[in-house]
Amino acid sequence: MSRPRILIVGAGFAGYRTARTLSQLTRGRADITLLNPTDYFLYLPLLPQVAAGVLEPRRVTVSLSDTLPHVRLVLGEADRIDLDGRTVHYTGPEGEGGMLGYDRLVLAAGSVNKLLPIPGVAEHAHGFRGLPEALYLRDHVTRQVELAAAAEDPKSCEARCTFVVVGAGYTGTEVAAHGQLFTDAQVRRHPLRQGMRPRWMLLDIAPRVLPEMDEKLSATADRVLRERGVDVRMGTSVKEATPDGVLLSDGEFVETRTLVWCVGVRPDPLAESLGLPMERGRLLVDPDLRVPGRPEVFACGDAAAVPDLEKPGGYTPMTAQHAWRQGKIAALNVAASLGRGGGEMRPYRHRDLGFVVDLGGVKAAANPLGVPLSGVAAGAVTRGYHLAAMPGNRVRVAADWLLDAVLPRQAVQLGLVRSWSVPLDTASPELARLPGGPGRRGEANPPERREKDDRELGQVVAGPKARRRAGHRSGPGAATPADAEDTGGTGATGGTGRTGGDGTGGQEDRSGTAQGEADDARAGGEAAKNQPGGEAAKQQPGGEPARNQPTPPPPGDQPPPGADTAPGPVKRPDHPTEGDS
Repeated sequence: MSRPRILIVGAGFAGYRTARTLSQLTRGRADITLLNPTDYFLYLPLLPQVAAGVLEPRRVTVSLSDTLPHVRLVLGEADRIDLDGRTVHYTGPEGEGGMLGYDRLVLAAGSVNKLLPIPGVAEHAHGFRGLPEALYLRDHVTRQVELAAAAEDPKSCEARCTFVVVGAGYTGTEVAAHGQLFTDAQVRRHPLRQGMRPRWMLLDIAPRVLPEMDEKLSATADRVLRERGVDVRMGTSVKEATPDGVLLSDGEFVETRTLVWCVGVRPDPLAESLGLPMERGRLLVDPDLRVPGRPEVFACGDAAAVPDLEKPGGYTPMTAQHAWRQGKIAALNVAASLGRGGGEMRPYRHRDLGFVVDLGGVKAAANPLGVPLSGVAAGAVTRGYHLAAMPGNRVRVAADWLLDAVLPRQAVQLGLVRSWSVPLDTASPELARLPGGPGRRGEANPPERREKDDRELGQVVAGPKARRRAGHRSGPGAATPADAEDTGGTGATGGTGRTGGDGTGGQEDRSGTAQGEADDARAGGEAAKNQPGGEAAKQQPGGEPARNQPTPPPPGDQPPPGADTAPGPVKRPDHPTEGDS
């Protein structure tokens, strides 16, 4: 008798827990395959600390191959699911297609950035859903402070040192709290003009910070933010985002070069493509996490609308804690449906144990078991919870925290992630876009983002042969009305906490088709500046290489760079915007 085939789509909180539990239950008596775009599980609650330089990026990742024995890892993104044929079609990291069959399918695809119809948002905003976005934000903030310190124009200095975060949920609150500490430490080493200091703004249409939490914890977080110097504006949204700043709903125009989008998430469109009953973009499931009418299909995490048995008529929120617990129940029920594990199908139930929000330094807000805490005590509980919840790297994380407490942070630009490689409107926030790489589902590359990248480098593209210098202005990330339903933020001690409880490689999702656009600067075979194989932009690390150098010939099965091809060795055409940040 052949072994049953179990396919898990997504390795976020739900998918990772499902794979780990099934591996323990089946003990090699089933073929378990995990389809995920990355080879790691991302512990998303600590991502703000990566952006602020507290933790090194690898500290918040856990290797899938090393921690999931008896599980076959397939790198790729699911494009289409054939429920009748019991197959999943996917695209690999190098653009190759593939197909996987299954006897049991667990859909744990997660979620992606929530977009609102605000002019300029998709073109100028950057989200905070994956490791590439955190690395980009860390570099971008460092660069803006360094440029501001050298700027002679007070107006330019002020704009560069203004950072706007939209969304006062868990993620937005932590990003603003850690960001203020990070930039304050930078200006102590690189003083700005007299009387100036970095300014972080936190916007939300909700009446208070952390609207998902009780009022005591919300008040604690609000007080810490304001004492730290964060400009907290509740009941305020954004009407429009431009390359020079954002227009607020009260009519004020804020000049800024940085806008961080933390207004919440939406389920992965992959679930909606199945044509099954949905609830606000989430796949409706029974309490045992099975899809009605499809007993071989299970869904959990952000992709699933799981009935909340503690609140009849409602559904569990899209949080990491629910996704983690649902992953275990999904694994138990999958094993039970195959006659493995010796158990029966069981419904998903939960009990809230509290919330934690890390505000940077020794400050935090927490209410473990309903006991409200603040200050050092809350900070200790918060970090202790994260160490206990992480499936790996605990010693390394604790070591980084210790080093951060006694040593100054290293504020340097690594230049590993560019602005065009982390668009807001992407179906794969866990993946950085590659020049000439395979397209990602749902990814767009509007001309406005190319213009933003040019401005960030102080360049303006005048045509395929003529380029001229412009001001050293970088476009802002865009802002929008904050979403009062944002549940994405921090870990919660067994309760509902950070949003995106499940994305692939992290806590959230994706979908669509890639859109590659040829830039006019590449016409006539001239490589765009700042692109691989092309001419590096001035003022970038490493200097500007000599012009008119011979370009190595492309492989025989790849056309030479031209108007319709991005330079570089990757075969599939996917054109990044010119310039970067």
